[in-house]
Amino acid sequence: MIEYFNIFTHIILIMALGWYLITNLQWYNYKIERVILKHHKWQWHITYFVAPILLFYIIPSPYFAIYFYLLYLSSFILWNKKLDRPLVLTGRVKRFLAILLFSTFIIHTLCLSSQSCHSTAIFIPIFLAYGISYGLEKMFFISFKHKGKQRYDAINNLKTVAITASYGKTSIKNYLYQVLKRKYKVYKTPRSVNTIGGIVLDVNRDLPLDTQIYIAEAGARQKGDIEEITMYLEPEYCVIGSVGEQHIEYFKTLDNIINTKMEILSSPKMKRGFVHESVPIKEYNTITKFPNNLNVTMSNLDGIWFDIIIEGKQQHFNAPILGSFNAINLTAVILVAHELGMSIDEIKLAIKDLPQVEHRLQKIEAGGKIIIDDSFNGNLEGMLEAINICTSHEGRKVIVTPGLVESTSEANILLANEINEKFDFAILTGNLNTHLLSANIDDEKLFILKDKKDLESTLGQKTKAGDLILFANDAPNFI
Repeated sequence: MIEYFNIFTHIILIMALGWYLITNLQWYNYKIERVILKHHKWQWHITYFVAPILLFYIIPSPYFAIYFYLLYLSSFILWNKKLDRPLVLTGRVKRFLAILLFSTFIIHTLCLSSQSCHSTAIFIPIFLAYGISYGLEKMFFISFKHKGKQRYDAINNLKTVAITASYGKTSIKNYLYQVLKRKYKVYKTPRSVNTIGGIVLDVNRDLPLDTQIYIAEAGARQKGDIEEITMYLEPEYCVIGSVGEQHIEYFKTLDNIINTKMEILSSPKMKRGFVHESVPIKEYNTITKFPNNLNVTMSNLDGIWFDIIIEGKQQHFNAPILGSFNAINLTAVILVAHELGMSIDEIKLAIKDLPQVEHRLQKIEAGGKIIIDDSFNGNLEGMLEAINICTSHEGRKVIVTPGLVESTSEANILLANEINEKFDFAILTGNLNTHLLSANIDDEKLFILKDKKDLESTLGQKTKAGDLILFANDAPNFI
């Protein structure tokens, strides 16, 4: 009886370890090397993966079961409940867990009458589940990718605009969609979908067959990512927005980032590329650099006003969008829309009525407070611009931020100094950059939030009517 209870405990342990593994893989785009080498909460690996395995071999039965059920399993369940990005049970996740459970039963059946398997009873099912799952997903993806390509190529007269940048690509995509849909049947990749896997899924499942213009966002974590997307979509129009040191921890140098972004220009069907001036590219007949002759005349909490020269004539635009840097993004939108056949007057009308993009310098008024939701902005230039916009507010200014993720210490120190100078109170979320930010922000202005679930109550206690609250960047609690 005890032997069967121990086997049951081993099975639950292996499934918990598998659940932890696949949760982390889902967070980090199923890249095992990122889970191992780039994880932001390595202490979780020790608590929920390494420690139970070590103790399984150290603590004899039945004492291990006491530790497992009373300490480990209860804390693991609580940890899962507190996650603000819990595991999503996709088909891939379900297949992994099913393979893991099946492998575990097979291994324990074979080892039931032998103690020789005890030392490998944990590792073999996990290795098997990961290996088999990885192979299956590769095969499924190749087939799914081919099917999507056939569907994509079958759409008559489809024009595709592909957009990449270190920052601002999602904003350019959303603004361009709002402008073009005034005249054309337009579809864009949803939310921040910008990987080859996400785009293949989007093409297969959601791209309407009557689409005239498809706007796709292309992101990258390593060299070749954008090239793969480009060769798949073969866009006629390619946009490279502002390029900087975002994701520097993956690319190591700015040159590597620039070269990766420029992969989008390798499209065999490209008619015109629109390239931000931060990209050092030679002059080509098919390349338009921007933002040439841009003049931002005003930027405040009501919007931006700017001038650009198009076909030798100065044109005036205004948009109810916050942030002078968005004039750069809108310049790209204007140039692409004009290239695709919209008149300047049509573009002006569309831009004048642009809706705000959720979580990107989105202005909200609630409870007598002004909220600037910039929680999807994670680059230094954008965060500094958001800070500058907020300085025009005459009341008390509060910032809620985890700092910069996937950036340098120098950038976080610069950000902290700006916060200290221009804000009255700072709430720091997450512990990734707490040591850098707190060292450069006055103690009386500082509050370190230990748990993100307490943010709402903390804001209720620390803010009042008349305050401006800036949500600058956001990070899930695994970061």
